[in-house]
Amino acid sequence: MNSIYFYSMISMGGIAALLAGGLGFAANHFHVEKDPRVAKIEDTLPGANCGACGYAGCESFAEAVAKGNAPVGGCPVGGDSVSSEIADIMGSENESSEKVVAELLCGGGLKETKKSGSYDGIKTCKAANQVNGGVKVCQYSCMGFGDCKVICPFDAIIMNDNGLPEIDPDVCTGCGKCIEECPRNILLLAPYKSKNHIRCSSHNIGKIVRKTCEVGCIACSLCVKACPVDAIEMKDNLAVIDYEKCVDCGICAEKCPTGTIEFQGERIKNVEINDNCVGCTLCAKACPVDAVEGEIKKLHKIDQNLCIQCGLCYEACNVDAVDLFYESDLD
Repeated sequence: MNSIYFYSMISMGGIAALLAGGLGFAANHFHVEKDPRVAKIEDTLPGANCGACGYAGCESFAEAVAKGNAPVGGCPVGGDSVSSEIADIMGSENESSEKVVAELLCGGGLKETKKSGSYDGIKTCKAANQVNGGVKVCQYSCMGFGDCKVICPFDAIIMNDNGLPEIDPDVCTGCGKCIEECPRNILLLAPYKSKNHIRCSSHNIGKIVRKTCEVGCIACSLCVKACPVDAIEMKDNLAVIDYEKCVDCGICAEKCPTGTIEFQGERIKNVEINDNCVGCTLCAKACPVDAVEGEIKKLHKIDQNLCIQCGLCYEACNVDAVDLFYESDLD
């Protein structure tokens, strides 16, 4: 019996040694060198693994960047600071990534919308959407059960007393998880800097909207006609903003009769050019409606009849020659 144990141990040891040698051989001959930049890029990333970059996670994105298959500015969560660091690692120029945040396409909370009855089912938007849509008549409205709040990995969403999600733009990373979770597709990603937002997603005709929601879009087209830069169009009975064209002048929000369009912030009431002007023409080039007049190296002025108070001339000026006046300043 002892000899059996002895030879068994020898044979098992021999097999183990053979397998170890095979693994060592494979490790040496099939080893793939990993680009050291991948680890550096991954360390730079926020580590959210949210997938907003289009890849499975931060490691996958880092590998894609190192291989040249993804842009250095492809992480919307990290923004410009992260893209700048990645550009340094890659030895390339920084590709600025504009921050985007989630915006709600509905302003009709419990106070503004007509109720269809009670809902006693599972308290999730997905469940309610499969049954009767919750308690609101409008089939495009937010159901208010907070699926978006639950799925948000950054706690950027809270549900207010009116049954609508409130998104903190400073906390939101634009990962898009809430958008994917919403069964009614009433969330979208918009530029962080944008001030104008249409809070409706209904494609019903105006007559029906008036009966179901106090703040719904009635397709009157007043915003389309009022927009000085053609940034709004009607699509299937709904006003839609082109954020790339919008200059955040707020005129559309003022013209909207139902309050569907929200302007976040205080509207500019007057714009003037002061004596600091050196005639560089930067303000004139930035003006979307050609309201700035003046020759090179001479004091410019603003045609108040044309000016839409968007403030782009102020942003373009680098010598503090443009003054903005708000309603609070004029009181």
